[in-house]
Amino acid sequence: MAYFKNIEKIKYEGTDTKNLFAFRHYNPEEEVMGKKMKDHLRFAIAYWHTMTQDGSDPFGESVNKRSWFGKTPMETSKNRVNAFFEICEKLGAEYFCFHDVDVAPEGDSLEEFFANLDEITDLIKEKMEQTGIKLLWNTANMFSHPRYVNGAASTNNADVYAYAAAQVKKGLDISKKLGGENYVFWGGREGYETLLNTDMKFEQDNIARLFKMAIAYSEKIGHKPQFLLEPKPKEPSKHQYDFDAATTMAFIKHYDLEGEFKLNLEANHATLAGHTFEHELAVARSYNALGSIDANQGDLLLGWDTDEFPTNVLDTTLAMYELLENGGIAPGGINFDAKVRRSSFEMEDLLLAHIAGMDTYARALKSAAKLKEDRFFDDLKEKRYASFHKGIGANIIAGKENLETLTNYALKHDQIEMESSHIEYVKSLLNDYLV
Repeated sequence: MAYFKNIEKIKYEGTDTKNLFAFRHYNPEEEVMGKKMKDHLRFAIAYWHTMTQDGSDPFGESVNKRSWFGKTPMETSKNRVNAFFEICEKLGAEYFCFHDVDVAPEGDSLEEFFANLDEITDLIKEKMEQTGIKLLWNTANMFSHPRYVNGAASTNNADVYAYAAAQVKKGLDISKKLGGENYVFWGGREGYETLLNTDMKFEQDNIARLFKMAIAYSEKIGHKPQFLLEPKPKEPSKHQYDFDAATTMAFIKHYDLEGEFKLNLEANHATLAGHTFEHELAVARSYNALGSIDANQGDLLLGWDTDEFPTNVLDTTLAMYELLENGGIAPGGINFDAKVRRSSFEMEDLLLAHIAGMDTYARALKSAAKLKEDRFFDDLKEKRYASFHKGIGANIIAGKENLETLTNYALKHDQIEMESSHIEYVKSLLNDYLV
């Protein structure tokens, strides 16, 4: 059954097109800096927001019109697989991502859940073989069910910890089955509400234990995807252990997980942490730990994770520049962890929203490439730190100075002249690069 039979495969038609179902900027075969646009961007479609999000919010019921519901949960799940791959094919997206509970109903027991996962992932594998679409990453949802009210790996209940471990094991088995390139851990409830009854060190030790179990099991089964941790502050836990990129890197380094884990960073999570997206990407890149990204944007007027499709060209350009500076994002990708707005409730809006996001990243790629080719940021930084390229500055960098020699220098050179950054002018020039 075709769910979007009146919509053809989305093609690039340029900015003059009046066709809603066409790319205006994303031309997958166009070369940018010697590489095809599709290979720079490695777009992935998120199963959860695309297939299971219903348009409800804390103040209103579901509004989304969807035609894939069947008579049983399993029939619905199978219909969703077919509809999902149709969406991916029409968009030309070569990757996808999912949580375990997105694709199969949990049923009444863990055994039934695993059986449902086996049946649905068999169907997913068939669709992957038919279409050539690949699994960017999968993950286990260990935050929605009431058993995870106090966390999964950070739980106070050993039975819950064992259940979470079983979900991770199954997730890795599925990753091997489907050839997943990455595996994500998002600790949605790995945090605490109050320290009055919380042993923070004990909980974080247990989280690290689970991660090391995952590493050991992946080696045992001969399938070791790139492991990714996804930072997010507060929501839903009041104090999340993986607050932002820097906090998560401190965890990785403390538990000797460097080289095993990189970061999957989301724009809206950066907003909630009080950072810009490019800040989070730059932090990860400074640790050689930028693994993959979730592409969306938040609403600064709202205090929660709105997961809007990215349409802000400036913000996306600055993010894309970090990806280019990183030398690319593979084996990670750009996953649209984004949902249509409540007022965009038609089936076709799923395609229109992804087109908008893909076009925005295409524009950002071309803008970022031009900035890189012109050395826009390189020249700014080189000029700003010029005093460290010669004389006393070069000696400091070379380790030739100490507190005594620098004091002697400062006593002779205490009349210091500072230079303006002209930052408003710089920002004006930056606007000229936005495609």
